Amino acid sequence: MKALLVRGADDVSLADIEMPIASAGHVLIQPLVSGLCGTDLEIIAGTIDAAYVHYPVVLGHEWVGRLAEHLDEGPLVVVEGIIPCGVCDECLRGATNRCRTYDEIGFTRNGGLAEFISVPSYLVHELRPEVGALDAALVEPMAVVWRALTRAQVTAGSRCLVIGDGTVALLSALLLQRFSPDSVTMLGLRPAQSLLAQQAGVDDFVTDVGGRRFDFVIEAAGQGPAISTALACADRGGVIVLLGLPDHGTSVDLYPDDVVNNDLIIQGNFAYTRQSWAEVVELLNDRLIRPSFLVTHQFDLTQWREAINTLAHNPGDQPRGKVVITLYND
Repeated sequence: MKALLVRGADDVSLADIEMPIASAGHVLIQPLVSGLCGTDLEIIAGTIDAAYVHYPVVLGHEWVGRLAEHLDEGPLVVVEGIIPCGVCDECLRGATNRCRTYDEIGFTRNGGLAEFISVPSYLVHELRPEVGALDAALVEPMAVVWRALTRAQVTAGSRCLVIGDGTVALLSALLLQRFSPDSVTMLGLRPAQSLLAQQAGVDDFVTDVGGRRFDFVIEAAGQGPAISTALACADRGGVIVLLGLPDHGTSVDLYPDDVVNNDLIIQGNFAYTRQSWAEVVELLNDRLIRPSFLVTHQFDLTQWREAINTLAHNPGDQPRGKVVITLYND
């Protein structure tokens, strides 16, 4: 079968690989749509810590498909990418994102940018017929954001700031609406993103926040200066959530007396839990969120180079949300 295979640093191609076999406890799924993100670029470049990626590996950790036994009429399904052991102390306390044995689809085992994939059956979630494939393709990044928001316990009436204007930032703004904020401001670098931001529920898209302060700040750019801005923009008693992942070794100035005197909470977030994934699926199934408007670029599998190039290079005056590869027309 065909698959987008990364053999090592800067060695990616559409390759012929063996069809997977659904062993005991596994099911065979035909992926329909798979999103790309900055982490995929890092896998291709070979810059991710070796503990988190095993080469060769098929890309694709944001995907939706259909059970191979129901290709024509079966429901869409999404599959949790993190495969927890279920027995370590972290798993037992519900922190499956911190499982002591790291194993994840698209990182340590083959992902969804292939004609077929075999996955553990207990990680499969069925979607209702009214949920579209493009909505479902965003479950993985939404689960990451949702876990951060629910863990931070966003309160109604909060003045919220989202720093960044990429897909994770836009999904943050969209999901913040579930918590009835007073306002959501987005601090971005690309004015072309303002329309997508408005659709996500942003009240004010700015390129300079001035001296304003906020109750809840999400840093979703993954850059040192953005983290410094997040620390500076939090009001007394504020919460700062670091969703972006800066390069290893990135440092920022932190003044502990300001953190103490301003009674701040600074929260990191790694991936998602089984609970946050299930809750996002429930929101989709209940049609409470419809994120497909964020998909701005679609390619087929033979156009993988164009898809990666679109993701890697800022289009400047054109909006860019999620870039996806469609493997089959559904």
